[in-house]
Amino acid sequence: MGDFIGHISPGLFLVFYGLYQAVIVSRAVILNDTLLYPSYLSKNKGKWARLWKIAHAGWLKVVIGSLLIVYEISCVKEGLTLMTKGVPPRFMYPKEWQHLTMFFLLTLDGCVEMVSKNVLRQRCVLLERGATVLGVYVLLLLLVSHVKESSGVELQVHSLLILVVFLLMLVLTAELWAPEMFHLWMIETFLILIMGSWLIQAAFILFRPVSGFPWEDDDISDIMFVTTFFCWHVMINALCMLGIYGVSSFWHRCYSPSLRLMGSKEVLYQESSSGTFYKLLEEAEQQDKDDQAPLLSKISPCDRA
Repeated sequence: MGDFIGHISPGLFLVFYGLYQAVIVSRAVILNDTLLYPSYLSKNKGKWARLWKIAHAGWLKVVIGSLLIVYEISCVKEGLTLMTKGVPPRFMYPKEWQHLTMFFLLTLDGCVEMVSKNVLRQRCVLLERGATVLGVYVLLLLLVSHVKESSGVELQVHSLLILVVFLLMLVLTAELWAPEMFHLWMIETFLILIMGSWLIQAAFILFRPVSGFPWEDDDISDIMFVTTFFCWHVMINALCMLGIYGVSSFWHRCYSPSLRLMGSKEVLYQESSSGTFYKLLEEAEQQDKDDQAPLLSKISPCDRA
C-alpha cells in the first residue's frame, strides 16, 4: 500500500467524508438542531423514509475499507504471509499488515455504526463513538511505528500526519463525554479534512512530484516547504469549512421554508410580546387607580386630620 494509489484513495475518502460531515454540522448549527438525532429524519414519512434512515456513513466506511483491504492483499504478488518458513521464522510484510489493520478497523467502525442505527432497537451512541475512538487510537500507534524506517521528506510528511491524528484522538475522546457539543464536531470535521487533503498531497510528494523530479531528503529547503504546504492545507480547509457554512446558511435562509417560518414566528413573537407587555402595563395602572378611588372617598375628614 506504500504507493500512489495507497495514499490517495484513503485521502479522497476522508476529504469527501469531511465535506459531508461539514454540511451536516453546518445545518445543525444553523437550525439549532441536534447532531445525533436530526429532525429531518423524523419528518420524512413517505416511501423514502427508510432510505433516509440508513447509516450512509457506515455503509461508506464498510465499502471503502473492504476495497482497500482487497487492494492491499492484491499488491503483494507472492501472497501476504505472516512469517517465513525458515528457522528461526521471521515476520514478513510488516507495513502491509499495519495497513490491513487500519483498513479492518475502518470496516469495523462502519459495521458498528450500521448495527447501532439500523439493527438495534435503540441507538447506542456510546458504542458508535467508542468504535471510532478505538480506530483512531490504533491508527496513531501504527503510524508512530510506521515511520521508524523513514527519513528526510518522508519522515516530515508522516510526522505532520501523526500530529493531526493525535489532535483528532483528543477531540474524539472528549466527544465521549460531550457527544452533542457543536465545537467538538466542527474541530473533528476540520481535522478530518486536513488529514484527507494531506494524504493526497503526500501521494504527490512521495510518488508523483508535480515537477517530475523527486524531493531531496538532504535538502533542508524541501523539508521546510513540506511544512509550508501543510500550513497552506490548514488555511485552505479552514476557508472551505467557512464557505460551506456560508453557503448552507444562505440556502436554508432563502430556500428552507422551516427556517423562514421560524424566523417569522420569532419576529411576530417579539412584536406581539412587546405590544402585549405595554398593553398589560397600562391596564394594571388603570386598575390601581380604580381601586384607590373608593378607598379615598370612604376616608372621613377627621381621619384625614
